[in-house]
Amino acid sequence: MKVIGLMSGTSADGVDAALLDIRGGVRKLQFKLEAFNIYPYPLSLQKELIQVASGHPVSIERICHLNFLIGEYFSDAVMRLADESKIDLRDVSLIGSHGQTVQHLPNPVRHGKKRITSTLQIGEPSVIAERTGITTIADFRPRDMAAGGEGAPLTPYLHYHLLKSRKTSRAVINLGGISNVTYLRAGGSLEDTLAFDMGPANMLIDALVTRLTHSRKRFDQNGAMAARGKVHAEYYAQLLRHPFFKKRPPKSTGREMFGAKMVDDLLNQQRVLGLSRDDLIATVTAFTAGAIEMNLSRFLLKDGPLDEIVVGGGGVQNPVLMTFLRDVMAPIPVFTYEKLGLDSRAIEAMTFAVLAYQTWFRRETNIPSVTGARYPVILGKIVPGRFK
Repeated sequence: MKVIGLMSGTSADGVDAALLDIRGGVRKLQFKLEAFNIYPYPLSLQKELIQVASGHPVSIERICHLNFLIGEYFSDAVMRLADESKIDLRDVSLIGSHGQTVQHLPNPVRHGKKRITSTLQIGEPSVIAERTGITTIADFRPRDMAAGGEGAPLTPYLHYHLLKSRKTSRAVINLGGISNVTYLRAGGSLEDTLAFDMGPANMLIDALVTRLTHSRKRFDQNGAMAARGKVHAEYYAQLLRHPFFKKRPPKSTGREMFGAKMVDDLLNQQRVLGLSRDDLIATVTAFTAGAIEMNLSRFLLKDGPLDEIVVGGGGVQNPVLMTFLRDVMAPIPVFTYEKLGLDSRAIEAMTFAVLAYQTWFRRETNIPSVTGARYPVILGKIVPGRFK
């Protein structure tokens, strides 16, 4: 099958779209990336999505509108990728859409005798199926949560099939809005895979740059601000005492923990400590790498070998962040997907193409050892397309 995967992460900067050729089954899954591109949201939409995900008051009417609006943007991404790739939409069998997360609440809230966890992704799949004519599978997280899991992370399923090795134990790190890791022990099975969120990656850096430059910049391009700044050692150490880093896996997080409130706290501390803009960005960039090292040391390195670290996601474009990461993880080698002939940016969108393919054949794709679910389940909801 040809399948298009769609993803928009916690940075809410646009739609990632990946076209894959997929064949095989559970154990001998084969896939090839045929096309990939990123289609940015307008800045005004990105700001609104971040505000919604950060808990700013918003009407139900607006959420309803955004659900269908994001569906249109996801639909446009499919059609643009097909056009750029010179692929007829009728030759695409499935679309797998993660949607745009506006809330992810894996920590249970009591309601009478029940303990409720929840998650909400917008980007109406009925709109995608109708505009493109292609059967669309979406909303992958809720079924895992209904089975007792955290609904995240889901990319480890792809990591296993893409990077498993008989001889090499790997940690696969994604530097998106949030950082997460997948641990693939040499010779291990899918059921042996471990993965969890580790804390902020680009999320805090991007938000601080946006606030500090009054929206003239949306991210620290090439790590220029961090490179000019100096890390404040005491504040760096204080940030690493965040309680999330002590929590044992399975664990997942997002803007509810590392969003607007923490940005406000960082800006307040900047004033108290008399830090320059560049010093604050340098400190938070170092903190991002330090949080990763702390998680790996506590939850992976004590329990198994680690031969190398493979890194993907938008954060690989920040050379200062990558330098900090290499420094704190030395002597373990740290390199990007590109060294293996892969596209770092495409991994998450590829994941949802693969998950959609497996869902179509009624195959379970959550990993209970990763999410904490009681058992494997089939993920996603199927919206039939118009094409046969």
